[in-house]
Amino acid sequence: MFIQAIEKTAAFTRPIHTITRTYGGKQIVPGAATLFFVNDEGYAVTCKHVIDMLMNSDKLSSTYNNFRAERDKLPRDAKFKRMLAGLEQKYKLTADSVIQSKVTFVDCVDSMSGFTWFVHPQYDMAILKFNDYKNLGYAGHAVFKKNTADIKQGAFLCRLGFPFPEFTNYAYNETTDDIGWTETGLNTSPRFPIEGMLTRFLAEDTKKAWGIEMSTPGLRGQSGGPLFDTNGIVYGMQFSTKHLHLGFDIDEKEFAINNRTKKISDYPFIHLGQCIHANVIKEFLTANTVRFYEE
Repeated sequence: MFIQAIEKTAAFTRPIHTITRTYGGKQIVPGAATLFFVNDEGYAVTCKHVIDMLMNSDKLSSTYNNFRAERDKLPRDAKFKRMLAGLEQKYKLTADSVIQSKVTFVDCVDSMSGFTWFVHPQYDMAILKFNDYKNLGYAGHAVFKKNTADIKQGAFLCRLGFPFPEFTNYAYNETTDDIGWTETGLNTSPRFPIEGMLTRFLAEDTKKAWGIEMSTPGLRGQSGGPLFDTNGIVYGMQFSTKHLHLGFDIDEKEFAINNRTKKISDYPFIHLGQCIHANVIKEFLTANTVRFYEE
């Protein structure tokens, strides 16, 4: 049903790869988010919390570099452990503290001097502009639903993103005590679509809808990915998933499993994806004089 729509949408939907590291170890944790382009001028939309992650990356690096500079000046004598503990307290570092986070944009543009962003003042969306590129790494662009009055409960739609980070092109450098990207390893992750029915609209009181609720979850890493119909027309953007308790609870009930009786407890929830409505996206693009397309 969505085969051609996914191929069309995949051409302008791209992953954002992240790597993070905690103070308590050298293990690198990969992660991902999604963006999609709205024109051929390097403008894309994604979630506000993705932009927050980008901003936090620089802050984390700066803080850890300052800590590392002070740590390296400590004399390696009998007082080192006590002095280090004091330094860790100063920088509020525990074993679980994230100390480094790095981000890369995959197949968006060939090179850039940086990027500019515009964050929505109310909703979880943002515009991202790639600056001073030479060639685009994507093809086509989103086409938004023009007559949004046709977006109704019961519509069967699809989302696209990169929820399962399978890339491996990163490493920890023991000498520099740093994490970074490498030329070796897998540098991509497979795109992943997920379908669902439009269940309800998100709105404040009786105001017009600003969001769309779906019957299936938006998966981690799909934040910032497009919501579209079977023709590839964009209806919105995935930004979060909410969890509603179903009330079908089971407490210590006995079941026969593999010829053995076991007591099982289960508290089921339904997981519903939430998307920013196309109207909100188009209004924000217009407010920032960003060209976009409708059909």
